[in-house]
Amino acid sequence: MEGADRERTEAGFKVRTPVAEARRILREAVADRGDADVPCGTETVDVARADGRVLAAPVTAARNVPHYRRAAMDGYAVRAADTFGASGRSPEVLELTEPDAVDEDHATADRIDPGTAARVHTGSALPEGANAVVMIERVTERESIGDLEVEDAVAEGENVAPIGEDIEEGQQLYEAGHRLRPSDLGLLRSAGYGQVAVAQQPTVGVIPTGEELVEADPDPGEVVETNGLTVSRLAQRWGARATYRDVVTDDPESLRVAIQRDLTKDVVVTTGGSSVGKRDLLPEVIDDLGEVLVHGVGLKPGHPVCLGIVEDTPVLALPGYPVACIINAVQFLRPTLRWLEGTEPDPHPTTQARLERKIPSEPGTRTFARVRLETRDEDVPRDEPAYTAIPTRASGSGVLSSVALADGWVVVDDDREGIPAGETVAVENWEANP
Repeated sequence: MEGADRERTEAGFKVRTPVAEARRILREAVADRGDADVPCGTETVDVARADGRVLAAPVTAARNVPHYRRAAMDGYAVRAADTFGASGRSPEVLELTEPDAVDEDHATADRIDPGTAARVHTGSALPEGANAVVMIERVTERESIGDLEVEDAVAEGENVAPIGEDIEEGQQLYEAGHRLRPSDLGLLRSAGYGQVAVAQQPTVGVIPTGEELVEADPDPGEVVETNGLTVSRLAQRWGARATYRDVVTDDPESLRVAIQRDLTKDVVVTTGGSSVGKRDLLPEVIDDLGEVLVHGVGLKPGHPVCLGIVEDTPVLALPGYPVACIINAVQFLRPTLRWLEGTEPDPHPTTQARLERKIPSEPGTRTFARVRLETRDEDVPRDEPAYTAIPTRASGSGVLSSVALADGWVVVDDDREGIPAGETVAVENWEANP
């Protein structure tokens, strides 16, 4: 092992795979497993529990909404022809029909005959024979004699919601791959669905590695474990079911056992031990168990990432420095979880800002510069951004606060050599959405 250690350390990363190419390779590996449309499989869940889940198949409405003609407002159901010519000066007088059975204040008559009207409330069924509703403000009820003075002429269908006004039976509501929101759940239930087929939540085993890691109260040379905690919670935020494992020491056999244990998961993620140093054993362990697809990616901070496949399970070995770990989790774990669900990752929301200081970068490397946002104090022209982006760090992959206390990061593309001060940039809020 000593000769192999020396060879690996001296070799370094002479070639770094571009981020886009690394993601393409990883995606192909994910697509090769299971169902091509939904690699992580599907299940049926109650609509009430489907918030945030991804539809596994297109959905069409099982019934009309509304499924009956309903009053669109409080008032009186009438035959439109009985109101022709009605006005405030010359109202039409109709006989008020009472419901056959009184049900508090919301009962309506089952039907009305010519020359009659019936009370209705917003959402209540229109009585048979009625084809319009006069607003309550446009009538005078003479309770003593049971008559109704109608002061407004209404057209057929006025103030009436017809059958299927909201949704028509058979209407396509959603495509497969749509991520459900709370408003979608209400629509699904009203359209006749109690359950819905969705992609299973991907499962992730998160394994922090490193003999220097401790849970708390570190001595000199020891480090509190944070990467596994952060990555496991990010995975949960991104819709996965994550298992956060205990720390595994830098020992080939221990690492092998830990990875094999979690091959029942959809993804295995390790943190630390992914570079080319003496204690960076994970690339060799992954290659021995399966295949290393990519080792070393053109991004900064965080190029020592290793992407592999073991028994059809993606294994992502993320760097041990906290910022590098987070950036690689966003760039590779997040899209992997989306691909397993049969979707693509949504772009992060961005804020346009004027860059206060230059961001350096080297061509061929995608740089993630952490920034904080400040509102510009001066009068800002309408065609300029209202914020200033102030770099906290463009480098320093071990400074966790540079991410945690920032408002986002600016991505310098591979083909640029930095971004000059004064340029308008897009600040990605990578924590804002799943």
